[in-house]
Amino acid sequence: MAALGVAFIALPFAGLVIRTPWSRVVQILTSDTALTALRLSLVVATIAAAVSFLLGFPLAWTLARGSFRGKTLVRAFVVLPLVMPPVVAGVGLLAAFGRRSGIVGVWLYEWFGIQITFTTTAAVLAATFVSFPLAVLALEAGLRGLDERLEDAASTLGATRWYVLRRVTLPLLGPQIAAALVLSWARALGEFGATITFAGNLRGRTQTLPLAVFEQLQTDPDAAFAVSMLLIAIAFTVILGLRGRFLR
Repeated sequence: MAALGVAFIALPFAGLVIRTPWSRVVQILTSDTALTALRLSLVVATIAAAVSFLLGFPLAWTLARGSFRGKTLVRAFVVLPLVMPPVVAGVGLLAAFGRRSGIVGVWLYEWFGIQITFTTTAAVLAATFVSFPLAVLALEAGLRGLDERLEDAASTLGATRWYVLRRVTLPLLGPQIAAALVLSWARALGEFGATITFAGNLRGRTQTLPLAVFEQLQTDPDAAFAVSMLLIAIAFTVILGLRGRFLR
């Protein structure tokens, strides 16, 4: 049964390896479409990971160290994007930031002339929305496992809260911070449903690598297989970059 489980996971990858036109891989991956989508994907994923960390660290701290009513409900909302269908996430983002019917988007457009939908900003928001929970959960787990006595010892020696955070807490959380950034970056890189629903599939503006695969699958399946292999290679590199955290 274990072998069947491994085969179930391995067969799709084997199919991609077999179907990939290796003689055309360099030509496909160096085309304008692939390079533009790759560049945009890297930019979107990097910004999404950074925003997830900047917003996720205070929230993770509150969930790990704070005590308030409704904390379970807050954590449930944080985890919700992980189990929410990506298309529903995109619809929700439209309801919030859409130019015509978004509760915030209408105000932004009427007062400042800012349209978020179908822009690179929309792609970043979609990627951040789905990757944010991974950053929060990784950081919260690290904070819960941190020995608070080390922070207390620094405080008793006269260190300010900012100094303790900067010189004690953050260095001790280094592996968890790295895991949060890498996981959120990888999740943002592979986002499809929320992006195509909220940002569209506009080449050079919102078309990331997953969206390029979807488009090429309908016109040039060989190119879709080659770009898919590129995404798999990036994902595999990310897993190895975690230094065996998920392999041990």
